[in-house]
Amino acid sequence: MARKVDEQNERIKRRYAHYLREARRSDPATVNKAMDAILRFERSTGVKSFRLFHIEQAVAFKRGLQADKNVRTGRPLSKATIDSTLRAVKAFFLWLAGQPGYKSRISYADADYFNLSAKDARIAHTQRDVPFPTLEQCRHAFAKMPEATVIDRRNKALFAFLMLTGARDGAIASMPLKTVDLVEGCIHQDARIVKTKGAKTFTTVFFPVDADYLAFFEDWVRYLREEAMFGHDDPLFPRPQMGLRDGCFAVTGLSREFYANAGALRDAIGAAFLNAGLPAFGPHSFRKTLVKLGSDLCRTPEQFKAWSQNLGHEHVVTTISAYCPVSGERQKELIRGLRGADGSGP
Repeated sequence: MARKVDEQNERIKRRYAHYLREARRSDPATVNKAMDAILRFERSTGVKSFRLFHIEQAVAFKRGLQADKNVRTGRPLSKATIDSTLRAVKAFFLWLAGQPGYKSRISYADADYFNLSAKDARIAHTQRDVPFPTLEQCRHAFAKMPEATVIDRRNKALFAFLMLTGARDGAIASMPLKTVDLVEGCIHQDARIVKTKGAKTFTTVFFPVDADYLAFFEDWVRYLREEAMFGHDDPLFPRPQMGLRDGCFAVTGLSREFYANAGALRDAIGAAFLNAGLPAFGPHSFRKTLVKLGSDLCRTPEQFKAWSQNLGHEHVVTTISAYCPVSGERQKELIRGLRGADGSGP
């Protein structure tokens, strides 16, 4: 059965999507999330026209979200998920209140009814410690990764590359071979060809990690260039080439196609840690591992600033606040360690 639609709603949603893309300069993922949130609200009203909006619809929608469960886990929706959904719908109604045909029916104040309670909003925005692998765990997982097939070697080279650069998985999935400079020991993350966060262009010099990572990655690049005959514009971490082998559909080599997203690369890294008997850390967690290494190695503010820029951060505060967590226990240790022998200050 086709889903029920309201033609006026569909037209105004298309206009809003156009506004997000062209006026707000939102990326496709942000636009899609906004459209999903609006559709969720629309369905909660029985697909009533937005012209018939009433604040009780907003209140009922909030209650419905708090009662809903995550389809994948079966658990209640997190406060963060509820908050992001409500903020997306609120933004839509704030925009709608200024549109012809809606201004007389929706006031700007009506959008405030999509706000979470102050308590729930604090919970939604609370920063939580996210686990990340230690250097020793990374070494162990890397050593246990198989090398039997070309896809095994690709995955192991990917692991090494994450240790060397801390690059984001979305950027890696779109990265062509020409971004790698083995002579200078760096990669050029050019936003014109690589999907970097915020479309920033920057160069990442390989971080000073174990030599095994660099050796394996360099071998992978040489293999692509000299044996697989990959060109400058071919992917650094390509998709598998599928075909018939012994009458069965199987991997027959490497494709020259880029992945559409980073899902397969995330799965490969998670599997590497699971294979080593460790939690399934994701690619993004390597950034925290590298920031922890930087906090240990850097001796001056200038050195840590360079380390931060190497990760693509414009401001050191971003690196410290997002990737240099201090647990409650560690906080106690650090403060107590600043005391003198008599228990006073230094």
